[in-house]
Amino acid sequence: MASDKHDNHQRRSHPPLAKVRPGGRRMKRRTFPRVRNEEQLEHHHNVYVVLLDPAVGKVRKVRAANPKRDRKKPCVYVGMTGLTPEERFANHKAGTKAASAVKRFGIRLLPELYAHLNPMPYEAATEMEKDLAEDLRRAGYTVTGGH
Repeated sequence: MASDKHDNHQRRSHPPLAKVRPGGRRMKRRTFPRVRNEEQLEHHHNVYVVLLDPAVGKVRKVRAANPKRDRKKPCVYVGMTGLTPEERFANHKAGTKAASAVKRFGIRLLPELYAHLNPMPYEAATEMEKDLAEDLRRAGYTVTGGH
């Protein structure tokens, strides 16, 4: 009789602590809400530039996107974020919503190429990301990102 009680206890299932995705993986919260004033809400997006290892220049897709690259100039990734550039770079390296080029080849941020531009509204940041990538590409940099 005691063994029946023990077996029944093991068969009961407990409610999950977090939602489970198909395939059995649990979902994690990836961002945290922040308290911002109204001006920060409007102008909290940033563009950023990451220095990449020169080995990224061996990737066919990168070479195809930069036919006039100057091999003496660095390889960079251009991106846009609602986080600080430092937080976003840390996320790339950790694999959270990461661009594969930055996760594999990212070395450090290059604030001298973007710090004077930040912060800005979302619409301006999307345009600035494209413009900055194109300007760097025209200057001979090997550029990835900058969609």
